[in-house]
Amino acid sequence: MLPTCLHTESLLLPLLIRQHIDQIMSSHGKQILQAVTLILEAEHSVEVKEQTLCILANIADGNTAKEILMTNDDMLQKIKYYMGHSNVKLQLAATFCVSNLIWNEEDVQAVVSSDCSPKGSQERQDKLREMGFVDILHKLTQASDPNLCDRAKTAMQQYLA
Repeated sequence: MLPTCLHTESLLLPLLIRQHIDQIMSSHGKQILQAVTLILEAEHSVEVKEQTLCILANIADGNTAKEILMTNDDMLQKIKYYMGHSNVKLQLAATFCVSNLIWNEEDVQAVVSSDCSPKGSQERQDKLREMGFVDILHKLTQASDPNLCDRAKTAMQQYLA
């Protein structure tokens, strides 16, 4: 069985193209983040909140969208809250958000093209470190759930790169 985030990705495949995410967030970002906030703050099932966090993770894949999210401290605090939640599904989805926020495709291209020094995501990483995300990721690398542990380790590797 595929993780729920993968189901979400297949449903939202047309939105996953980075430029489309950025276009949508540039024109409707405020409304989208308001809807996400309402869902994450309300009494919804774990599944609904997990799907919402996965949508947020997909949004965090766009370059402009990353910047929009990084200026929304309230949303970052919500992601941080769900990283520490007692439900592993919500922890996984929130950690997926963080992975996308700290990852930068341009960083990969720099390494591939022999530049060997990722640079585009450094400011985002620094801000998330200051907000305590690295401490939570470090704790999650010791999680009993192997998927959560692996996702946290992958995110931590971005900080060590």
